[in-house]
Parts: sequence; C-alpha cells; structure tokens
Amino acid sequence: MALSPEIEAQILRYYHAERWRIGTIATELHVPRDSVARVLAQAGLPALGPVRRPSAIDPYLPFILETLTQFPRLRASRVYDMVKGRGYPGRPDHFRHLIARHRPRPKAEAYLRLRTLPGEQMQVDWGHFGHLEIGRARRPLMGFVAVLSWSRQIFLRFYLGAYMENFLRGHVGALTAWGGCPRVALYDNPKSAVLERQGSVIRFHPTLLALAGHYRFEPRPVAVARGNEKGRVERAIRFIRDAFFAGRRFTDVDDLNAQADAWVIGPAGERRCPEDEALTVHEAFEQERTRLLTLPGNAFPTDEVKAVCAGKTPYVRFDLNDYSIPHTCVARTLSVVASLDQVRVLDGQTVVATHRRSYDRRQQIEVPEHIATLVAHKHQAAAHRGTDHLVQAVPTSRELLTQ
Repeated sequence: MALSPEIEAQILRYYHAERWRIGTIATELHVPRDSVARVLAQAGLPALGPVRRPSAIDPYLPFILETLTQFPRLRASRVYDMVKGRGYPGRPDHFRHLIARHRPRPKAEAYLRLRTLPGEQMQVDWGHFGHLEIGRARRPLMGFVAVLSWSRQIFLRFYLGAYMENFLRGHVGALTAWGGCPRVALYDNPKSAVLERQGSVIRFHPTLLALAGHYRFEPRPVAVARGNEKGRVERAIRFIRDAFFAGRRFTDVDDLNAQADAWVIGPAGERRCPEDEALTVHEAFEQERTRLLTLPGNAFPTDEVKAVCAGKTPYVRFDLNDYSIPHTCVARTLSVVASLDQVRVLDGQTVVATHRRSYDRRQQIEVPEHIATLVAHKHQAAAHRGTDHLVQAVPTSRELLTQ
C-alpha cells in the first residue's frame, strides 16, 4: 500500500518522538501494520522500541541467573519458591514468563553417524497405535517393532497390550521370520527389559535374560534420554505410522497383522537400503540373513502362566473374564496357561479345561459339560437329601427303600 509523504512523516514522528507502538500507529492512522514497519525500516533510523519499566523481579535477577546457570533444568515453580522466600512479591503465573526470558538455552549437540555390521544388531521398541473396542473392553493396540540395523529389515506385529509375554512373542516372531538372531539387541529401557537403572548399573528383567540366553544375544539398553542411539527403530515406527497405519481399515488384530506382513514384504522391503543404495531393503536383508546366528531347535516359551484361586462357583478369572472349570476343581488353587488364542486351566500337571481366549470383559466362557455335570450332581444330591429326610422322619422306611 503506497502512503503519502504526510502519513509517512506522521508515522516517523509518532514512533520516534511519541514512542507509540507499531500497532497503535496502524490503528490510529488506519494503515496496515506492514506499511508502518516498512516506512520505519526505509527511514534507516534506529528503532527505539518501548521503554523498559522497572520490574519487581529486578532485585532478584542476579540470584535467578546464578541459580539457572548452576541448575539450567530447574523448574520455574521451584525457582519461584526460592525467590519468594527471599521476599519476591509477584505472582507465580507471571513469574514463569519472566523466567523463560532468562533461562539459558541448551547448546546444540552434534551426533555421530552410527554404523553397524551385517548381522550385528537389532533395535526393538513398542509403538502405541490407539485403542480397540472389543465388546465392553477397551484394549491398547501396541505395535512391536524390531529392525535389523544394517539392512533396515522390519518386523511388525500388533498385540493388545505391551505386557511381558507379548514382548517375548514379538522377539520370537521376529527371529523366526528372519531365520536367525543378531548378536546385540538395543532397547530404550522399557520395564519389560530393565527393572532398575542407576547410571551404568543395570538390573535386567530376569525373563529377558532367559530369552537372551536361549537365543545367545546380548541385551543392551541405550543411555537414558538418548533416543538417537536407537534411531533406526524410532524412524521405523514413524514410517509405519505414516506409510502403513494411517487410514488403514481392518476387522481385527489378526487381519491387521496379515496386512502388516504383506506390507513388510512389499512396500517396506522395496525401499532403498541406506547402507548400500544399490540394494533394496529386501536384497540387503538376504545378504544379512547369512550373518545371523543360528536359532535353537525349540522356540522360547511365551505362554502366560498365572496362579488363580477357584471359589465356590465353577469359574476362574483371567484377563477380565471368567472361564468355567469342572465342579470338582472348586475351592483350590489352579494354574492358567494362556496363549494368544487359547486358555488352559491346569490342576497340577493335569489340564482340566480348555477355552478359546476372549478379549472382551465380564464374559462367562463356558464348556457346556461343566455346567451340565454340576446341574446333574445337584439333582442327585437333592434326591439323596429327600431320602435322608424320610428316613429321619420314619426310621422303619429304610428297609422298604433298600428293597
């Protein structure tokens, strides 16, 4: 917008002499803000800006700057408590904005490009993909993602939860699909892998150590808050979200996993391998496969095993649902052994019930024979009770009943 010389002169006078703000000048002269800023820039005069007024925080700035220099990650609420104890009269909400101006900015950090040898390393992590409504249950949809660091071959499997048994199933599925095992597995300190960590002192989950011993790989957590050390799996999860999961339709988890398998073989395997752009990921994986460790003859057990107490009714509760058992097994402690699609109830080493697993909630999953046997037993008991009452009332009827 072209402005007249008179308007330009007024803009310069209001800004430099009266120290009006650009927005105020634009409002009063009915001109765009951009035009006001352009006139000021073309004038080549130093912009004086607004006058800084004294603030209640000024006497405490030396202490605040010294504290933030020593503890740059200290929360503003804690700094506020410290200066308030020294007499600061201001409110905490405004104090946060003041602290943000003076907090030291973290220095930019450079990272080395990490390279690995074929067959040397895989990176493992969970990705959260929302929830699924199954009947009355709302289950988290978790994606187990493992990536071979050299070829970038992806293994993707979806589960209804990120608990330990699914973590194990993901490992076994990945190693089986690849036909071998790398020598090192990198993790981002999940509870399924690391129970406790103090610096370099790490207490691994004993079940993960058993898995690693079975397949002969080394579990290795990355440093705390160092996601760049396992950037391959982080990027793979982002790639899965954008290129596979976004907008995808599926009927259930089995259907989703079938689509994931086809996608891993197809589009995901047709990418160029970053380690050797002359190869696709699938071609690089075929080369890396020969460098993997040989798998043992038997797979690591991944069934869920849980002790359950059967009460007076012929049911045991497992994973939000009740499963029927024979009435002869009530009032004792039993064991539940569950796979992804089957629930078995054991009394010692004897299987007393087998059911299809339900991922709904508050359901009674029954074997008809269990209930029918209990009903027949109750009817037989009722007949015996009637005989006992008759004998007690008429003792001489015992001889008649025995004939």
